[in-house]
Amino acid sequence: MTDKVFDVVALGELLMDFTENGASGQGNPLFEANPGGAPCNVLAMLQKLGKRTAFIGKVGDDMFGALLRGVAEEAGIDMSGLAVDRSVRTTLAFVKTLPGGDRDFSFYRAPGADMMLTPEEVPAELIQSARVFHFGSLSLTHEPVRSATKQAVALARESGAVISFDPNLRPPLWDSLDDARAQIEWGLSQCDVLKIADNELEFLTGQTDIGRAVAILQAKHPHIKLLNATAGADGSWAHYGGMRVYQPALKLGGTIETTGAGDTFCACVLNYVLEHGLEGLTRDDLGQMLCFANTAAYLVTTKKGAIRSMPEREQIMALL
Repeated sequence: MTDKVFDVVALGELLMDFTENGASGQGNPLFEANPGGAPCNVLAMLQKLGKRTAFIGKVGDDMFGALLRGVAEEAGIDMSGLAVDRSVRTTLAFVKTLPGGDRDFSFYRAPGADMMLTPEEVPAELIQSARVFHFGSLSLTHEPVRSATKQAVALARESGAVISFDPNLRPPLWDSLDDARAQIEWGLSQCDVLKIADNELEFLTGQTDIGRAVAILQAKHPHIKLLNATAGADGSWAHYGGMRVYQPALKLGGTIETTGAGDTFCACVLNYVLEHGLEGLTRDDLGQMLCFANTAAYLVTTKKGAIRSMPEREQIMALL
């Protein structure tokens, strides 16, 4: 895979996160427009780590779509795979920050431009030039982007890319939670590397114990080479080759909100895979991977937003 042009190509949603930022003099809530969308967040962090990335998706022909393209290009992401919809607006998400930094989302996506990506708009040459292909479940919620995603995954598999999947479950965006389970299970059936959160493990398996939940997934999907489970402030686990390695979260205070933390973690894992491969990893390797990823994820929680909040490698190393 050394002749590939891009380290990681990702497909999915690109949207505006409006996050709470105080109140006006009249007492009205103020919202800050933060560019985001999980797959592009992952790429932004990878760019900070010196990797070459490209994005595939769709935005509306509006001020938000133009802003998102500009911010992603500013981050160094190749946006030649970004399509523009002339009739459907860019997806918006309003984010309410809960005590402890977690979030509640209100989406304006019925439809949103990201849902309208068609299989014909998927640039095969971008996917075929990637060492890793990454996707999530938001591009599986509706047609035509569901078919576009499945075509992209097939192209990536044919080209020999490592397939990375993050369910990133957002229940309000699904017409049916049964459909959500079915599509996420399809994603699990395709990936080599999985990043999954504790709430998503419970959603899929009914188990609150992470070890039991992971065992269920591994029994159903033994092809997954590296499975990483995250539990916010409780830390993260890596499951690989029969090993289970735990790394506690960094707790230094200063958390504002958790937007982008999981995406940052995911990017750091993919960065490790790009630099070390997926074969012959040791417990020490997995521990170092998790430690770096947890530290980067913590740093993102000390700022608002995601794409423009990704830490530099030097900041991560300073804490390590």
